[in-house]
Amino acid sequence: MSTPTISRFSGPFRSAPGGGVGLAVTGVLVALVLLAVAGEGLFDQVVPDPSLPPPLRPVGPDLVDWIRVAGWAGVCFAALVGLRRVAAGLAWVAVAAWAVLVAPGVADQPAYVVQTLPQFALAVVAAVALSVPAPPRRAVAVLGVRRLAALVLASLVVLTILELNRLTAVAYDATGWYASYVLYDLEARSRLVLWAYVAGLAAAAVAIVAALATLARQVRRRIPVMLAPVAALALVIEKGLAGWRESSFYLGRIPLVPAQWAVLVLVPAVTFLAGALLVRRREETLRMLALGRDADRERPAS
Repeated sequence: MSTPTISRFSGPFRSAPGGGVGLAVTGVLVALVLLAVAGEGLFDQVVPDPSLPPPLRPVGPDLVDWIRVAGWAGVCFAALVGLRRVAAGLAWVAVAAWAVLVAPGVADQPAYVVQTLPQFALAVVAAVALSVPAPPRRAVAVLGVRRLAALVLASLVVLTILELNRLTAVAYDATGWYASYVLYDLEARSRLVLWAYVAGLAAAAVAIVAALATLARQVRRRIPVMLAPVAALALVIEKGLAGWRESSFYLGRIPLVPAQWAVLVLVPAVTFLAGALLVRRREETLRMLALGRDADRERPAS
């Protein structure tokens, strides 16, 4: 049983038929994303980036890297087999682990803490979504084998392209002379290879959107609402704190002021509340229209 706080918080958002299932589906999807991110981080530690000079290359994965992968794999497995409470419990353990391991670095490593905030927000979304009551295995039934396969395969394509891009990047050269084509974080010696990366990422994105677009409307509406706060947080970090991140890189540790921390907290919260209210208003309007149509059909002809 979910805690009373979660029930009161998510009750209006799951009031429509399928609302709880929609949140459960979101929890499964976010857990899969976090498993992929954890797996990529582990692989980055196992296989060093050749573009980095030797002093900056990782020495190998530590226990935390393995625990992250195992933990989110456990969340995904428990959610897929219908053990919703186990999945929610493991997700909340991940949230608590961030608070214990990362949050104390606010004073000494503020840039690292801010960098990990989107992943922390995703973990919170997964934990909250999986904590909302829903029929066992219903989320998996709603997703279906084909959608799950499409989402997993598309995610593997994205991870494969990113890792290929990282491992085939221009090797470190002390002279600093080399030629390459760059598009955002993608880099290749050949323009054809670069556009092949872009085409692969675009195809994966289309597959993901197509898979989610075929879900029921009650389920489909809740996915962007739950993910919008994370996107808003990432946008604030990328755009609003760009100058602070640049200064921290060159000048060392620069603490955030309270107003900046308030923005990082309030922007995701306000984004979620606005989205939840819009969904609730939309579904209330549709419900009233349906009741009106039913009343018209039952009204005897004069």
